[in-house]
Amino acid sequence: MTNFDFLTSDSQFNTFSSVAVSAERILAIDPSAAVLNCRRAMEFAVKWMYAVDGELVKPWQDNLKSLMDDEVFRAIVGQDIWRRMKFIRQTGNDAAHSGKVITRAQAVLCLENLFVFLDFVACCYGREYEQRQFKKPSQSAIGLTALPEGELSVGRPSQSAIGPTAPPKGELNRGDNPSVSGKAAATSPCTGEAEVRLEQLMKENAALREELTARRAEQQQTYVPKPLELSEYETRKLYIDAMLRDAGWVERQNWLNEVELPGMPNRSEVGFADYVLYGDDGRPLAVIEAKRTCKDPVEGRQQAKLYADILERMHGRRPVVFLTNGFDTRLDDGQYPERKVAAIYSKRDLEKLFNLRTMRTSLAHVTVNQAIAGRYYQEAAIRAVCDAFDRGNRRKALLVMATGSG
Repeated sequence: MTNFDFLTSDSQFNTFSSVAVSAERILAIDPSAAVLNCRRAMEFAVKWMYAVDGELVKPWQDNLKSLMDDEVFRAIVGQDIWRRMKFIRQTGNDAAHSGKVITRAQAVLCLENLFVFLDFVACCYGREYEQRQFKKPSQSAIGLTALPEGELSVGRPSQSAIGPTAPPKGELNRGDNPSVSGKAAATSPCTGEAEVRLEQLMKENAALREELTARRAEQQQTYVPKPLELSEYETRKLYIDAMLRDAGWVERQNWLNEVELPGMPNRSEVGFADYVLYGDDGRPLAVIEAKRTCKDPVEGRQQAKLYADILERMHGRRPVVFLTNGFDTRLDDGQYPERKVAAIYSKRDLEKLFNLRTMRTSLAHVTVNQAIAGRYYQEAAIRAVCDAFDRGNRRKALLVMATGSG
């Protein structure tokens, strides 16, 4: 039994149900293969949603990232589920392309995130939905005999004993579902793995789009959200550590955890910074304050400020401050107002930031090249921008110019 067996009872989910079941069954043998199957099951399910939901319009690219990032799709699944899906996609990419070791904890979280997404799909589009909870697989999980011959398992070539890496060409264990033709599944010439062709799938399910769109609009209102609630430790190990590794930081080399800092205003007069990132000169470049996934990262703002104050006194330079909960990351570089950023900076980017600080000069007395901008209003515009960057301490400026005057 797996957490995904409920999908097999509804034939319209045959496009992705068997892949999801395989993902959990292969967990005990190879966490990386489990993660790859999670990513593929999610991709198949996303494409199926585009095929049956009239509100979803295929973007100019039909790769998984483009499909997930579509604004209408994000609005349908909601922020929490979208974040879970992003973790599956990124971890699946790591398993497939980076050669990074995938831990069992990462694979189990991928399975849980996939379950929540597919449970949402079943609630919105299923005929008879029953609320369920994810049950974490036990350590003594299923062995080699749990994978029936011919069932999809996306593993590395060395795992040929587990089963074939893909079903025969044109098949994906679809059963007898008349609404999803086997023609939509093809074999990639590059990987030999089964994939779902979105355009073909949309043609085959055109008759169902109106019915299932209306069903989703009605049944989505009854869905009970399952927010991701990880402890701070789990958030750090599963999300923030991965973010740091992606940026090129190396643990215990230029990234240290739980750095002891004396001089904190508490009873023990000692604090422990969650992360400190160091440059080649041994001085800290950044301090990171982590919060659990369900908390707003700005709750750690004051604590991070105190850590930065202590590190500045110790090393003669104030480090950059990052606040993050694994999903939302904010930056306080000590120069501009705190702002959201996509991820934690790499060492090279942080070093560049500090170099730019030392090179910064006043823009009050810049010389305007009269051969390029010789009119009075052009010079006034240039000086206004310089003043905004200099005294206004702004990061952006907008110049509105007549067509053809660029």
